[in-house]
Amino acid sequence: MNLARHIALIDELCFRPFPAEHGPSDVGFSGPGHHVAVLETGDRPDLDPAGRAVTVDQFEKDRDAVYELLASRWGDTDPYNLRTVQLRTEREDIPEPWGWLSHHAGVAWLWEVRGTGRWVAVALADQDPSGSVELLAVVTETAPP
Repeated sequence: MNLARHIALIDELCFRPFPAEHGPSDVGFSGPGHHVAVLETGDRPDLDPAGRAVTVDQFEKDRDAVYELLASRWGDTDPYNLRTVQLRTEREDIPEPWGWLSHHAGVAWLWEVRGTGRWVAVALADQDPSGSVELLAVVTETAPP
């Protein structure tokens, strides 16, 4: 993991303009009002369960290291439960990127970045056992639901 690179990317996304349309970006994908950056991608999705567990464990440590640096800057925060957001998607129209994120990650560390009008979330996308594990950074102008 390159922690300095991850923090620099998050900083840059706090000021990068949002595109008018959804689509891929140089760091993941973006859409109106949000950027999703893949900070790290794990092993192949067909990895055996034990290998996947090792990857998830390492990425949790990496996510926590990103959290520590951002918390020293923006303050400590409690984990944001995305599972409840996912349950709400069945009966509510949850704004993006929160709806998408709730289907890929169980929890996120979340800050409102003063002076930017943006929110930053750091999460581990590990909810799909057949998919790759990814460490994500989300920057959005949409407050969490």
